[in-house]
Amino acid sequence: MRIHLDKVASVTRNLRLDRMVTLTESIQAEAGAVIAGRILGDKSVYNQLEDVFGRMSVLQKGDLIVGALGHRNALHGYEGVLPTRVEVGQKLNVLNLGGVLGTCVSHNPDVGPPFEIEVLGQVLVYPEFQKRQGHPAKIQQGALKGGGALPTCPVVYVAGTCMNSGKTAAACALVRHFRAAGLRVGGLKLTGISLMKDILGMRDYGADVALDFTDAGVVATNADNSSAAAKVLFSEAASRGVDIIVAETGDGIMGEYGVQAILADPELRALSAAFVLCANDPVGVAGGVRFLSESFGIKADLIAGPATDNRVGVRFVEQELGLPAKNARSDAQGLGDFVLELVESRKAIKV
Repeated sequence: MRIHLDKVASVTRNLRLDRMVTLTESIQAEAGAVIAGRILGDKSVYNQLEDVFGRMSVLQKGDLIVGALGHRNALHGYEGVLPTRVEVGQKLNVLNLGGVLGTCVSHNPDVGPPFEIEVLGQVLVYPEFQKRQGHPAKIQQGALKGGGALPTCPVVYVAGTCMNSGKTAAACALVRHFRAAGLRVGGLKLTGISLMKDILGMRDYGADVALDFTDAGVVATNADNSSAAAKVLFSEAASRGVDIIVAETGDGIMGEYGVQAILADPELRALSAAFVLCANDPVGVAGGVRFLSESFGIKADLIAGPATDNRVGVRFVEQELGLPAKNARSDAQGLGDFVLELVESRKAIKV
């Protein structure tokens, strides 16, 4: 069957699909399998889909879209699992704005129940020139392979206690500061669920290279795939000649997207020239600092995020924990100056 798509989700971007696609009724229930379906019903909240250019558009009842099978474990969004079997006519859910599809098992009241989608089939791709043999589409096709050397340039890790803890704001502020200092900057999103918004933000702030785990063929990271995907991204950034890398870990340091596997990896931990921890409140700061130290031997160099939004939080961090605190929104210059000076003192870098 051939259909004309109304919307192509960003999770499928590695394949560069046309709007006209051919489907097969034989569907592989695997993470990354590219599925076409029809949107059932309308929503007034959390009702958009990000396309392969990063543009958001509102989903409407009857829209024909493509996304990719995967899972989600978001405290402030949906919890969804990869179905064990997928058939034409089956109803699945749209688990995030990037077009990840699965079976929702719980949701946060703020986003409401997810969209339902009626499965129409798995997309076929035709990689061999002038041959009519279609292959079931997966986002792993066209993904970065990695295999090169890990970077020797400084890496600044930005991690947080939870989603929405100010990580991307801090990462973007650092990217901008490093770029203004004349450095060629790589911006990486190492963990989470597929969505281009954060790496596009890094590019908007001046990143010369901006990549995330979906570029490495991963729909949503977990403890089994996060470390390997991160190494692909780091090696790719290194091969493109960046002077410094800002690496943001999505979700929290105690979440289910594989951040802990990255923190525990000796090779990845050894790349760090600075470690920025973002948190929403003083308890999160204290717990996060202790968890990083006791579990991984990592010392947070700087605290950022909403916990530093005013002097109350900054005073707690500085007086109770003895750590510096800088806010990405109100003191981006101070944040950038502190981290750049720290990096220069730890690793040779030409500014």
